Amino acid sequence: MAGVHPSPGPGALAGIKVLELGTLIAGPFCARMLAEFGADVIKVEAPDGGDPIRQWRVLKDGTSLWWSVQARNKKSITLNLKDPRGRAIAQELALEADIIIENYRPGVLEKWGIGYEQLKLLNPAAIMVRLSGFGQTGPMKDQPGFGAIGESMGGLRYVSGHPDRPPVRVGVSIGDSVAALHGALGAMVALRHRDATGGRLRGQGQMVDVALYEAVFNLMESLVPEYDVAGVVRERTGGALPGIVPSNTYLTGDGVHIVIAGNGDAIFKRLMLAMGRIDMAGDAQLARNDGRVARTAEIDAAIQAWCDTQTIASALETLTAADVPVGKIYSVRDMMSDPQFLARDMFEQHQFADGTPVKMPAVTPKLSATPGGTRWLGPTLGQHTDEVLEELGYTADEIGAMRREGVL
Repeated sequence: MAGVHPSPGPGALAGIKVLELGTLIAGPFCARMLAEFGADVIKVEAPDGGDPIRQWRVLKDGTSLWWSVQARNKKSITLNLKDPRGRAIAQELALEADIIIENYRPGVLEKWGIGYEQLKLLNPAAIMVRLSGFGQTGPMKDQPGFGAIGESMGGLRYVSGHPDRPPVRVGVSIGDSVAALHGALGAMVALRHRDATGGRLRGQGQMVDVALYEAVFNLMESLVPEYDVAGVVRERTGGALPGIVPSNTYLTGDGVHIVIAGNGDAIFKRLMLAMGRIDMAGDAQLARNDGRVARTAEIDAAIQAWCDTQTIASALETLTAADVPVGKIYSVRDMMSDPQFLARDMFEQHQFADGTPVKMPAVTPKLSATPGGTRWLGPTLGQHTDEVLEELGYTADEIGAMRREGVL
């Protein structure tokens, strides 16, 4: 499914070598972000099918459309890591890499002889980003921990949903993705430290230990001090923002959900005037947030009653004119035609090898001097094996023999 697109600039991470030893979401998403900004990412896959995400969700010609994004700009090589020769090649690649990213269960790489402490003996400048359910230490470190578990243990699921219903999941694998973001940040911090202490040859590397549940926990705002000092356990509040009123989801008369955030004191007054509720705009008790919190249900009912009389278009027009933060809840269909998305170039146009056109999400964040981009879409399984091994010094005959013997 490799695709071709006019190549972006070299990127801020050009010259940085990354070895990806992982599957599915957290590790590969972390490496994907580095690849988007120019890093040379080599992804190791098992010869018998590769990364399972190749078969997840919607497929085209037998390969996931998700794969085309998750593996863009990466080089795919196949290695049988159960074979000592495959592990030896992985070690060679790891010793050449600036950053190793892995998301196996703790202890797996150590069994293969390529754990962080083992590599550090050979290369003190090595940086290894390790993403796992519960981290590399603690009583739960050996347990399997997917994103769903991290979201649950980290507190996100407990506060997601309506108070009279069971907790719900966010519509994407946010636990894995948040862990990946922490991993990418950790990699950049560690790389900066390595370069400040002597660089690739003499610098000090380190291990970046990312636990999925801790990455989610890091998003939980004032959860801990509120409980510790005031004994408050934050609960599910549906579409509302607890303790900050009004900020909620409402339904317009034509059946479209809209978010209205009128929780600033001056904004609340403008919102009420735009709705024709002069009585509430002038109510002294509602002039401050603490007074509004006590009358949350009354305020929400008033806003919903107004929304009942509006179409989504009229509600957006009226509240935008009143300088009230407001937004329609977008589906992907809305995004694809939205002027803001289009003005910001949030879609890249590419094509698959068979010529089928496909849009990809653009790279974020946007850098003014060294923006990221897509150099190619997710590669076919093992597409770059020969290229990478030849760069290590293996001959075509040696590569052919290892392929026949199941090493590649």
